This record gives sequence, C-alpha cells and structure tokens, in this order.
Amino acid sequence: MPSVLVIDDDRSILLLAERTLSPIADVRTVTTAGAGIAAVRNERFDAVLLDIQLPDRSGLAAYCEIREIDSKLPVIFMTIEAASSTAIEAMQLGAFDYLAKPLAVDPLRDLVERAIEQRQRVSVPVALSADQGDAAKSSDLFIGRSDAMLAVFKDIGRVSKQDVPILIRGESGTGKELVARAIFQHSHRSDGPFLAVNCAALPDNLLESELFGHEKGAFTGAESRRIGKFEQCNGGTLFLDEIGDMAPMVQAKVLRVLQDQRFERVGGNNELKTNVRVITATNRPLEQMVKDGEYREDLLYRINGVTIHLPPLRERKDDIILLIQHFLRQAKVELNKPELDGLAPETVALLTSYDWPGNVRQLRAVIRRCVLDASMSVIFADTLPKEIHPVKATGSSGTLNNAMEDAQAGKELPALVERLLNEKSTNVYSAATEYMERYVILTVLHATGGNQSQAAEILGITRGKLRDRINTYGIIMESGVSLRSVN
Repeated sequence: MPSVLVIDDDRSILLLAERTLSPIADVRTVTTAGAGIAAVRNERFDAVLLDIQLPDRSGLAAYCEIREIDSKLPVIFMTIEAASSTAIEAMQLGAFDYLAKPLAVDPLRDLVERAIEQRQRVSVPVALSADQGDAAKSSDLFIGRSDAMLAVFKDIGRVSKQDVPILIRGESGTGKELVARAIFQHSHRSDGPFLAVNCAALPDNLLESELFGHEKGAFTGAESRRIGKFEQCNGGTLFLDEIGDMAPMVQAKVLRVLQDQRFERVGGNNELKTNVRVITATNRPLEQMVKDGEYREDLLYRINGVTIHLPPLRERKDDIILLIQHFLRQAKVELNKPELDGLAPETVALLTSYDWPGNVRQLRAVIRRCVLDASMSVIFADTLPKEIHPVKATGSSGTLNNAMEDAQAGKELPALVERLLNEKSTNVYSAATEYMERYVILTVLHATGGNQSQAAEILGITRGKLRDRINTYGIIMESGVSLRSVN
C-alpha cells in the first residue's frame, strides 16, 4: 500500500489527513520539520504533505532538504493562504502542488492520489531523455534527417551562393525564416546585414515606410527622415515573410527594386540605389491570387527565381523525435529545470502520432509548456494540451456497444479474485479495486454517452478525478467510449 508522510504541528490537520487518506495509503504523521526530514531519510514515501509554517524551521527550508534526499518525491504544501507569495515561491521551487487551509476532504484525497500515481509512474524509465540530442543552443538550428528535409538542405546548398530571388513556400510554423537565414549564412553576403520583415504584421502605409523609408513631413507623424530596410540592407539579404499579404501599391515598388535595385523614399523625389538580395516566403496560393486579380503576375515571376518547398511536420514525422530532443534540452536549460529526466513512453507516443497543424512552432511551444508545467522529473501524457489527447466526446453506437462489452467483462470480479488467490498474490485488494473501478467508470461513461461532467456527478467524484482515471485506464472517447488494452 502507498505510504504518505504528513508534516504539520496542528493536531487537527494530522487527524483529518489520517482519516481522509487511510483508505488509500498508510499515513505517517510528524509535528516538526526535523522529524519529517529524518523520516524521509530513513523510510520510503510516495507523497509528502508539508506545512509551510513549522515550529523548528520553515516548510520551504524543509522542502529543500527533502529534495536533496529524494528529488523525485512529490511534496504538497499546506498553507493558510493559497495565494500568498510563500505558496508561489513553493511552486517555483518545484513543489508538486499546494492546498489551502482549512483542508477540504475531496481535494485533499484527489491531490494525494494523483501525487501517489505520479510517484509510481516516475519509476518507469523515460522513453526520451532531456539530456539526449544535439548540444547546440542556437534557436536557428536546422534539424531533420527525413528525405523531405534532406531535399530542402540540397536546395539550400544549390542556391545559397547564386544571387537569384528565392521564394520559400510552406505552411505557417514550418520554419521558413530558418531556411532564409541558412541561405544567407551560406552565401557570399554572409558578412552583410540580414533583416526580416513580416508583411502581414504591418498596415499598408507603415509597410511601405518600413521597406523604403520616408522623408520628413511625408505624412502625419513623419517628424524626421527614416531609413527603410532596402537602404539599411545594402550589401546584405532582406527576407520578406508573408509576401502574399502585401498590398498592390507596395507590390509595384518592390517589383521595381527587384528589377533594377532602385527606389524612392515615401514623400521623396531622389532616386536611391541599393544592392540587396531578396528572399521571400508565403503560405498563400499566389497563382490563384494572380488569377483572382489579388496579386501581380509580374511580381510572382520576379520573386520566384527559385522555389524551395518546406514540408509540414506531418510529412516529416521521422524528424519529430529529433526536434523533441532539441526543444526538450533547450527548455530544460532555459527554464532552469535541472531535475527533469525526460518524457514517459506514452507521452512520446502521443507526440509522435499527432499531426501538428501548427508544425514545428507548435511542437516547440508544447514542449516548452510541458517543461514549465512539469512538477516531477518525468513528463507524463496528462501534462500535454488536451488537443493532443485522442479524447473526443461523442459518438456512434457501434463503438459504445463495443465499450459496453468491455464493461460487461468487469462483472467477472469473483473469477479475478479466485485466480489471484490461486496464484497466491499479495496484491488482491489493489488489483480487485482497480478492476472494479474500471468497470464502474466504463459503465457510467457508457450510460452518459461519454459526457464526463454527467459521469463525474453520477460517480460522486470531481471531473478532474475522473479525467485522471480516464488517462490511467487508457479509456479513449473518439466516437464513443472504448478501452485500450489493460493488463
């Protein structure tokens, strides 16, 4: 049976914890930080409840010592004011969670159950270590070994030293600016400036001023002369992202620069010369926009000297593991999480099977958020955003009927107990309880058509507790309720 240590000098808290947690764990109580630290040093616990204010030292100091003894032990702080700066500091130090006093029975039991579960799961070897992968720290690092990315690398090698306009095409988040920077870094202009402008991020008049500059008094607010990007980038490379969102008036001026490297500032009469290599990128269908009269055909031909197609992440899934390793290592350092070991097997499975509509940018954001939210040394599947979990609440009667067949199998509890006894198992209570709980949850989910809110109300538990159990037992609700293989 799991073991929980409660450290608090309030006898009523100790009594409440014992009564609440004794059905799910062996409870050991102590009244001082010193006694608690000694207990952690000499015994094995699955979770610790720790008061922030103790008579012999602060709970935060005790927590630091507990972490030195067992860095993977989940510690839940108890505090009089949950919003206090002390509680915030406790979470920053890496506490599993905290509870506000006076303690409520259901949240206390739910949180301790979750901590115990995390403790048990953290003993499973990680499928992907946070210390694996390339040691490079550059955010501009190009990562990929798939055939699709090797083709991109070859294209970069072929065109980087040729002074021709390049159009990079690909979905949002695929890394088009990284391609542009790689071309620049391997070109004969690498000693010059590299500037990037997002054409979709600026209104038309501001974009024109950003690119070509303006003279004093050219428009309201133009209190002084401004040097534009074409002028600043003389001798270097200018990257125009989202070129498909450029207004027709600006398109005409950009076309002239591409043709003869000449332009005028907004409000100016003097013709200026520049020597700029222009790399453009878009995720829009420029050919269709030309047909619809939304884009200049001559500009499309001019920017499209060479086209590099950047594949979406769903078409280069062989690279996902490499990207995860890089982003995980990067986030561990940047977010100061030295205790992080890596990802659990089920987490890696979900990440590699997801289609990633936001591509590499979305993957990086998810990994960073998981590292930030991780309260244990291993990142489990329930840390992932809900859209990555294959849980959808509605469905077809066929799948529901299949789920009900699984649930009906739960009626074989007597046979299970008899088999365990014959095997001389020492875990009969735990195995039978788990079997029964799985059966009850499946039956209620079937009755509610997969509605978790209704199911939680019927079961008499919180929705968070139900969600934890759904993850634990591998219950999938895609077009109904189904059950993944359960040992």
